[in-house]
Amino acid sequence: MNLSTEQRHPIEGLYRSLDVDDTGTAVSVIVKTRGETCDIDCLYCYEKRKEAPGGARVGASQIRRLADLFRGRPLAVELHGGEPLTAGRDHIAEILTELASLPQVVRVSLQTNGVLLDADWLDMFEDLCPDLQIGISLDGDAQGNAWRVGYDGKPVYPRVAASLDLLAERGRSVGVIAAVTPAVLGRAEQVLDHLAGFSSVNAISFVPCFDSTIRRSTALPGRRKTASRLLQQTAVNDTDGPAWAVHPDEYAQFVLAATAHWITAGHFARIKLEPAVSTIRRLRGLPTGFCHFSDLKCDHVFTLYPDGRLGSCDELPWPQARLLQLETASSQHGVVGAQQSSLLLNQGKALMDKCTTCDYRDTCGGGCVATRWRMDPADDHDAYCDYRMRMIDGIAALLAQPAHPAGTWCQSLRWHPRTPNSMRDVNAFLTRWDSPAVARREVRLHTSEHGNINTVGLSGVHEADDLDPAHPMWRSAIEPGVWPLVDTLTRAWGLITYDSCQGHQYTGLALPPAGLRVGLLTRDREEYARTAAALCRAATAASPFLPAGIEVRVGRSELTCERSGATSPVLDLTLDPGSGQGWDTYFTNLATATATLTAALTAEHPDTGTTCACPLPAPATEAETVLL
Repeated sequence: MNLSTEQRHPIEGLYRSLDVDDTGTAVSVIVKTRGETCDIDCLYCYEKRKEAPGGARVGASQIRRLADLFRGRPLAVELHGGEPLTAGRDHIAEILTELASLPQVVRVSLQTNGVLLDADWLDMFEDLCPDLQIGISLDGDAQGNAWRVGYDGKPVYPRVAASLDLLAERGRSVGVIAAVTPAVLGRAEQVLDHLAGFSSVNAISFVPCFDSTIRRSTALPGRRKTASRLLQQTAVNDTDGPAWAVHPDEYAQFVLAATAHWITAGHFARIKLEPAVSTIRRLRGLPTGFCHFSDLKCDHVFTLYPDGRLGSCDELPWPQARLLQLETASSQHGVVGAQQSSLLLNQGKALMDKCTTCDYRDTCGGGCVATRWRMDPADDHDAYCDYRMRMIDGIAALLAQPAHPAGTWCQSLRWHPRTPNSMRDVNAFLTRWDSPAVARREVRLHTSEHGNINTVGLSGVHEADDLDPAHPMWRSAIEPGVWPLVDTLTRAWGLITYDSCQGHQYTGLALPPAGLRVGLLTRDREEYARTAAALCRAATAASPFLPAGIEVRVGRSELTCERSGATSPVLDLTLDPGSGQGWDTYFTNLATATATLTAALTAEHPDTGTTCACPLPAPATEAETVLL
């Protein structure tokens, strides 16, 4: 990729640049307390693959300097490594004391492998920083932790598990970061249950090992190789990548299986699960602090090393991610200037250009720039985007039909929110639809080649309530082009339609063409699950017989009640132009496509169950490991 540092990629809503005048937005600083120095030797450790100063320690004076650099702005600090506890209790005490004296520091966290954690450490934390948030690195059960070993090549899992038990005894709650490797694939439920079995764990974040581009083992300063590095050397293939790497498809499948179990097993009542929770929040239109789903990405995440190097996110390639030296930085203006001049950051933003036109952008948030970087050499960007979309589709299904998690694996139904999509009073409409004896209000129907509008007859346009089959104007209100589908779905399938359109070219108007659609509002989640499965079966059956240039799609969305503000899951059935096809061809063949889809719907029915046309995922084959 050729991109000069003078080019900028301000991706509105996806990537927010650091603004020195925005004093209300926090920045996060990952403090590499000991650089890459660690008391264990995890084979997949990305920190040890960098050029980082070994043995040195970040000091309290650097923390003070850091706060001065970002003065006037909230600061979240994470003590990281390597292993931060190898700095020693006295040194960590100095850092925590310094952090406690800085009012702008709004959060302090510690990410540790837990091996050194003991009662003395916990006593110190309680004395100096009682609100310290502790994160433990543990990849599930003993089998899942196959890649987490000491320099002697032996597993560290028993010592970390003991630390989690100690934390429980002390009444401390912690989060766990668990790497998804082949050692856990196909076992999401067991791994989640195992971690949830530690009463100290109240949050779990499953992170992927997308390391397929790694072709050599980590270099060592000396000649003598430890047992752990010999294991790593055996695990790294110079053509296929390391044995601990997973593909985005595998990670998406693991996350969806874990999320489904998180819901059905009731773990959601005690444990926050990522990336599930952030996906759910974005599906609900809510913000999240997880940078993979928000616009506070690399320009708001910094990394400090013991030698004073201050750079962007620690997961970006170093030393390219370095911005400046802490001791020479005078203000945030210098930081912003370094960011704007960073070829790495500008190229990272360029990798997100495709996000600006993606239907999933508002939910996905663009993902992780550093991960996109890792996928770039493998030319695997589509796989990364596909996993994000697959994860969103699956979790959207779980939210809509939690009692039927099999819907998670349907790949025909996609998350496709319609904006705006609202109705004056959803509950009143549902009640009226199923109450044919209730008197219907009179409406006036305005028809044109551009669509039908139901009004109450007052001056100006005052739209009437949506009509239902018991209304005398029902048949004439439905456009003729979409009537066959509406009639089949309401009469034969017994469903409720909240919207329909036969499609319009809007010739002569400053409006983009619109395709045929029917919106379905189900009475409850059970009907939703059965309807979703039936639509998948019908769409799958119809697709091979549709005219060239037209595709059938089923989307999951939400309908907002204007009166209460509540949302209801809905399904939208559409006929859309195929990839690269024009609207003229679409409208020429639309009547034929509608007849084909109507026939497929007539042959199906929601009462036949909740099994869709998509196969359930095959059980993953556990990869043979070269360890233990």
